Amino acid sequence: MARYLGVDGGGTKTEFVVIDEHGSTIAEAVGPTLSAFPADEALIRRVLRDGIAATGIDPAGVDRAFFALPGYGESTADLAVLQRVPGEVLGHDRYAVGNDMVAGWAGSLGGADGINVVAGTGSIAYGEWQGRSARAGGWSELFGDEGSGYWTAVRGLNAFSRMSDGRLPCGPLHARIREAVGAPSDLDVIAVVVGDWADDRSRIAALSRDVVGAAEAGDAVAAAIVAEAGRELAGLVHAVRDTLGADSRLPVSYSGGMFQAPRVLTAFRAALGDGFDLVEPLYGPAIGAALTAMRGA
Repeated sequence: MARYLGVDGGGTKTEFVVIDEHGSTIAEAVGPTLSAFPADEALIRRVLRDGIAATGIDPAGVDRAFFALPGYGESTADLAVLQRVPGEVLGHDRYAVGNDMVAGWAGSLGGADGINVVAGTGSIAYGEWQGRSARAGGWSELFGDEGSGYWTAVRGLNAFSRMSDGRLPCGPLHARIREAVGAPSDLDVIAVVVGDWADDRSRIAALSRDVVGAAEAGDAVAAAIVAEAGRELAGLVHAVRDTLGADSRLPVSYSGGMFQAPRVLTAFRAALGDGFDLVEPLYGPAIGAALTAMRGA
């Protein structure tokens, strides 16, 4: 029986899936994120080693593996580490490494031509059409990742501060943010988010759920943030299509925690417009990585 290992590294967690030649799942495991900038060799090695061990599969018995790693290809200085460490953990060279956007695309569309947009802690879109490939987004939380969980959370926090000051009408978002942060007073939000949470992107990004919840509770400011997130994510898809030069309708799918909120998906669908066929994802990114390994074999 053949064994194909897929590893999907995200901003919150790292997923491991092993499938056979029929595409059936043999084993799976979940570990902590290995995302770091610059790349942390010790962290990557530890997460990959422990995650593969947790699947119970002997690395020597893996016919082919694909490691979808966050940040791959975005820093020339990190390439050598990201390419080398997976092979050292496996103990052989039957593997390939790529950006985690490839796993999202391969899983959601089964490797068919089209575009996938990821909106988790960060955001990025990737597509393939007639042998061409293109990406848009993924420029980090500092000056990109529009429409992502982190981006949405930061805009929610900004609205919270404005509501606290009286610069915006105080809506449900204010109470939800303060409760989620666990701050004794409004100003204590600074100490928690900027101080205690400063190095935890995923914890900050989780506040996006409170922004969406406030929108559903009737908060007009939160609703505007969610609508803008939908437009930003749709903009990534349009950019990828334009780069690909696609002149026909393209299937578009999605992955990442933001799309688990129906309101976000609705906003995305409304902003996407004509020229696309929005389809539900076939599989998650980890399966996509495993399918990419199978295709590589």
